[in-house]
Amino acid sequence: MNVALTYNVKPESQTFHEIVPPILNDRITQPQKSIDTYAEWDTWDTVNALKDALESLNNVILIEADDSAFNKFRETKPDIVFNVAEGFSGGSREAQIPSMLDMLQIPYTGSDPLTLTTCLDKARTKEVLSYYRIPNAKFLIAFGLNEIKNINIKFPLIVKPVFEGSSKGIFSSSFVKSQKDLNNEVERIISEYNQPALIEEFLPGREFTVAIIGNGEEAEVLPVVEINFADFPKDFIPIYSYEAKWILDTKESPLNVFSCPANINSTLESKIKKTALKTYNVLRCKDWSRIDIRLDENGEPNIIEVNPLPGILPDPNDNSCFPKAARSSGLSYNDMINKVLFAAAKRYKLI
Repeated sequence: MNVALTYNVKPESQTFHEIVPPILNDRITQPQKSIDTYAEWDTWDTVNALKDALESLNNVILIEADDSAFNKFRETKPDIVFNVAEGFSGGSREAQIPSMLDMLQIPYTGSDPLTLTTCLDKARTKEVLSYYRIPNAKFLIAFGLNEIKNINIKFPLIVKPVFEGSSKGIFSSSFVKSQKDLNNEVERIISEYNQPALIEEFLPGREFTVAIIGNGEEAEVLPVVEINFADFPKDFIPIYSYEAKWILDTKESPLNVFSCPANINSTLESKIKKTALKTYNVLRCKDWSRIDIRLDENGEPNIIEVNPLPGILPDPNDNSCFPKAARSSGLSYNDMINKVLFAAAKRYKLI
């Protein structure tokens, strides 16, 4: 097949960037600069590894997800697009490339614009899950400090931006135990990220992540990955924060943070996989996704995030959950990428 690979790549020379503000609510203040602006974007190492994987079976062209992408799609007319573009501006940024492709009637891997936008909006995701009685932590969303004066959820809490991934906006300070700390974190999120703050009750149990490839009855749940916090410094909160993911845990000095397959009994494994697969289907994910789960005080699996554009760092020395689960199931990196591609191609009846 003729495959276009569409992506966003991290600017290698920049740490800070002025965020383009999405229009959300007139109570949101103008944004400041953020150290984690490009956390969701890929490096050239990942883009090139993806290209190599796809080229093992296909003809591949690269199309960067910028304002010239639409014309390039129209001119090149690929058979299918392998999409890992995260976009930049607004709560619907992950849907921008798929929306273009839908308009041009070009097939692509991964979920459609509605699912991508819903999953990026953590509050909307939780509302859908709650409707289908899929467990998730009690929460509220705050557009301003006046909305958190008399909250009806209990401390400790986790505070995070509502429209971010890759642990953006989640730091040790995001774990709050008092009203004063809550006020500070909500103000930080609104000011720095120009969006509402999602406030959730903290789930105290073990944390897992589940990778899924395929569609319908052919959807395959890969071995469960557990996130272990025992190797964290003593002053770090047991959450996989931005600091943990991008500062503490590096290729040069990796944390012993993941175990796959997770060391769990068959009953808990079945519960986790069943919860993840139901979530995948309820949110109408397509071809692949990674679903993050944490146990509550009763040991029940709760959804904490859905990632329909999962991270896929190619180097086994990097702690990247989806490739780790794939390797544990017997798939090489190239196998994993092409398995996703062929799931999409089959869905579009290209094969």
